[in-house]
Amino acid sequence: MIRINIYSTKNINLLTTIISIFIVLFLNLFFNSTKINSFENPINNYEKKIFENQKKDINNKENIEEYNWYIEIPAIHLKAPINETTKIDILNNYVGHFEDTSKEEGNVGLAGHNRGYENNYFENLNKLKKGDEIKYKYYNFEKIYLIEKIETIKNTNWKYLDNTKENKITLITCIENKPDLRLCIQATEK
Repeated sequence: MIRINIYSTKNINLLTTIISIFIVLFLNLFFNSTKINSFENPINNYEKKIFENQKKDINNKENIEEYNWYIEIPAIHLKAPINETTKIDILNNYVGHFEDTSKEEGNVGLAGHNRGYENNYFENLNKLKKGDEIKYKYYNFEKIYLIEKIETIKNTNWKYLDNTKENKITLITCIENKPDLRLCIQATEK
């Protein structure tokens, strides 16, 4: 009969390693599933709650004026909140602001979904005509623009987002089944 020494150095090291891994996994699981308030930033938690409450009311047009940043286009019955950046998570809930463009004087650049998402704020941009009004509000700054250009541009054409001496607003959205093209609406201050 062959006897195996389970207390050999090799077996003890293996057993110690396995037990250590289980302890680390257990502690990791415990600390990740339990929120420790002392490690959380209360300001970030407050901001998260505000954002969650805003998302609930985002499509209620009567509440849009409560936001300090929004766009309104009466011709297509659009009233939508704006948020910084054109990243997908922002565009899913807001009209996105191109970060390199102005928020007040000069050229304000905005982007939005027009189909396939929960909030397709720019779905009716293709119904706009020259001369239609666009109202833009950024905190205490407010302007009304008149549409001058409605063009189809390549998705690599960023010249319409360049800063201008005139106050302009530029709206950009995709064109269905044409991934390399964009609809570009540009309006000048009234």
